[in-house]
Amino acid sequence: MLLDVARRSIEHGLRQNRPLEVEASDFDLLLREPRATFVTLRHSGALRGCVGTLEVQRPLVHDVADSAFKAAFRDPRFPDLDEKELHELELHISVLSPLEPLPVTSEQDLLSRLRPGIDGLRLRDAGYDGTFLPSVWETLPEAADFVRQLKVKMGLPLDHWSSGITAYRYTVESIS
Repeated sequence: MLLDVARRSIEHGLRQNRPLEVEASDFDLLLREPRATFVTLRHSGALRGCVGTLEVQRPLVHDVADSAFKAAFRDPRFPDLDEKELHELELHISVLSPLEPLPVTSEQDLLSRLRPGIDGLRLRDAGYDGTFLPSVWETLPEAADFVRQLKVKMGLPLDHWSSGITAYRYTVESIS
């Protein structure tokens, strides 16, 4: 059902330039629960968009419709999706668990507490904020590389560490 909503939201976006409006009450109770999601798009195996929310803002079905639209048309790393790409578009939905604060005293402490292949990670420091979904472990299987590349994604140097860094972990339920 969520994959169908995501695809219909992208199709709606091609025609109307806005996400599909869904009525939560039309869906099963589980899909009405407030949840945070990411929608990842791949075209011919290559990343084509990935957008989502880390914190719960609305019912699951609404978040998926909005994230799918934004992954297709608002990811600043890619041009807007066009209709030709729709046929070969692969959709993947990650439904996030609530963020779990991960108090750490050092980068080594963080590295020792991460669960490769399981944890998504959000780091925040002095106005910088970034996340890697657990699926990123597939390309960065070493915890040190995972954390360093997340810092680069955030705009920080590889070796950056400060006492102000806050870390959160989460897990995902994957739908493809």
